[in-house]
Amino acid sequence: MTVTRFAPSPTGHLHVGNIRTALHNFLLAKQGGGRFVLRIDDTDAARSREDYVESIRADLAWLGLHPEGEERQSARFDLYEGAFERLKAAGRIYPCWETPQELELKRKVLLGRGLPPIYDRAALSLSEEDKAAKLAAGELPHWRFLLDREEPIEWTDGIRGAQHFDPAMMSDPVIRRADGSWLYMLPSVIDDIAMGVTDILRGEDHVSNTATQVQMFTALGGAVPRFAHEALLVGTEGKLSKRLGSLGAAHFREAGIEPQALVALLGRLGTSDPVDPALGLAELAAHFDLSRFGRAPARFDEAELERVNAAIVHALPFAAVADRLPEGMDEAAWEAVRPNLTHVPEAADWWRVVTGPVAAPAFADEDRAYLVQAAEALAELEWGADVWKALTGALKAATGRKGKALFLPLRQALTGMDHGPDMGALLPLIGREAAEERLRAAG
Repeated sequence: MTVTRFAPSPTGHLHVGNIRTALHNFLLAKQGGGRFVLRIDDTDAARSREDYVESIRADLAWLGLHPEGEERQSARFDLYEGAFERLKAAGRIYPCWETPQELELKRKVLLGRGLPPIYDRAALSLSEEDKAAKLAAGELPHWRFLLDREEPIEWTDGIRGAQHFDPAMMSDPVIRRADGSWLYMLPSVIDDIAMGVTDILRGEDHVSNTATQVQMFTALGGAVPRFAHEALLVGTEGKLSKRLGSLGAAHFREAGIEPQALVALLGRLGTSDPVDPALGLAELAAHFDLSRFGRAPARFDEAELERVNAAIVHALPFAAVADRLPEGMDEAAWEAVRPNLTHVPEAADWWRVVTGPVAAPAFADEDRAYLVQAAEALAELEWGADVWKALTGALKAATGRKGKALFLPLRQALTGMDHGPDMGALLPLIGREAAEERLRAAG
């Protein structure tokens, strides 16, 4: 069974890039008939907050991404300790005492010589007496994972294809700080093994992490998952944008974006497949294919999201929005205004046009006389669903007006607007009494 995971750190709200990662992992799991799991990476106690955890859950639920399970790294420290001790006994992790300043100096020296800034493993040459002396002096070590430099690191990436890394050109990664707290690398691998994760889909900024973690999986006796690294999101300007980091689910909800619009756009973003507003999670999952992903940066365009949102709103049935509409607005009103909406909340603006009052513009004398005539004609007509057609037909015959001269003054007087929903649907909603009153007031 395919098992994927989304592993956010609760140090902030999800942004659009996180949402895309979560969505693609969900689709990958469902495409294979598998499980999508949420893992809260809250090992950083100082920065992790419970309200962010709740926000992450709420955002996923709003999007329809319901995990089949949830784990908290803060509840798994015993598991990490056990794996740490096994790796230490196997000689795959070792203590180091260099300060950040000493490491930075070494790095600068190597770069100055034109050499890659790889950690020199000086800590491995410390004798047991040296280590004991440092511990006796109260100097606590940080810990590194010992890469096997004789074993090439290779995997077939689901998006990037064949990947090859030479461990001799890589630094042994720090996995634990001197205060005992964990860095990301090792706990993530321990959890992926314990949770039975089969596929890891994440951003291309994690490729070098994957190269290191491949050996960690092997050292811990776990099966190496299938990896895929997708291109990062960029803004419309074609580069990484700070604004993308501020665009979260709350922003989109407040802007009136439907969750399906985000799903439809982000589900296909970065692939060669067209964005289809009609596709929901089930349809996107059925056709989800990593081979359709490209290597070029995935461009996120809010204007495109607005277009997708409008298409979705135009197809929403009344039952799906009834609880979000103004009091008194019925199905006929929704269907009348729906084609003019980009966001559902805009329906309230058009409902105010129906219920009034409206502010009509100042008209020229000839148009004022025309509007008085229109009010008198309306009073004589039988009221019904086709009253707009009947009114304009009568006025055309009586005045000889046609086109804009026939229709625009009527729309302006009845709605206060130059544009809007089909008047054939809107006029019956306004009602006879209000319509006659508006026409006479404008005239």
